[in-house]
Amino acid sequence: MMSGNDQTQDDFLGGQLVLTQPSKGYRAGVDPVFLASAVQAHAGQSVLELGCGVGAASLCLGRRVPKLSLHAIERQADHAELARKNAEANGILLNVHVGNLARMPEALRAQNFHHVIMNPPYFDRARGSMSPDDAREQAMGEETPLAVWMDQATRRLTPKGTLTMINAVERLPDILSAIDDRLGSLVVQPLAPRRGRAAKLLLLQARKGGRAAFRLAPPIVLHEGAVHTSDREHYTPEIQAILRDGATLRWG
Repeated sequence: MMSGNDQTQDDFLGGQLVLTQPSKGYRAGVDPVFLASAVQAHAGQSVLELGCGVGAASLCLGRRVPKLSLHAIERQADHAELARKNAEANGILLNVHVGNLARMPEALRAQNFHHVIMNPPYFDRARGSMSPDDAREQAMGEETPLAVWMDQATRRLTPKGTLTMINAVERLPDILSAIDDRLGSLVVQPLAPRRGRAAKLLLLQARKGGRAAFRLAPPIVLHEGAVHTSDREHYTPEIQAILRDGATLRWG
């Protein structure tokens, strides 16, 4: 178990959340905040996060939308314990399970959810090098195939339930290959760092049993200006509202 010296406390949503997380290895940043902002959830609905880490996405969503039934699974026991402690410290109910997606705990297999959210590892290790940091490698390097993430997410959704995920643009072909005909109404939302620059991240949303045509939305631009000119973040007003105020992302 990590000691206090191996952890930091970090503000999210402009200080609306304070999360404890490891000081080294994978650390939650803006990606889980974007993921949470993209989920079109309503009070009273149920949400399952696959691979919750220290709970950043689920807790950002729980802060924005009250009275959700929040559940999560995380395979790293120390991260799962931090997610539980972060939920308690921020006054948000989050039921965290320790387990592997390929062997989903019975308590989760017995349930279905209105929303499943996930931030699968961005890197296919068949195409790159492993991180020397074990915790970062487990978070960012793909060990469980994307097809397993997609299958488990789909199984856990109610009819017409929604899957929302964030990942690297380069993984889009793999993501689409992992989706079968149980999911439809796919929307891909690119996130571009600046106007005129290629998108590096994407959000994807799909509906169980959906029949609408695939849609590629116009990119959302994260930063103002064509180039980075100073140490300031230069986020656009829309992105500032998401990151600092917990606003809902408007799909293009």
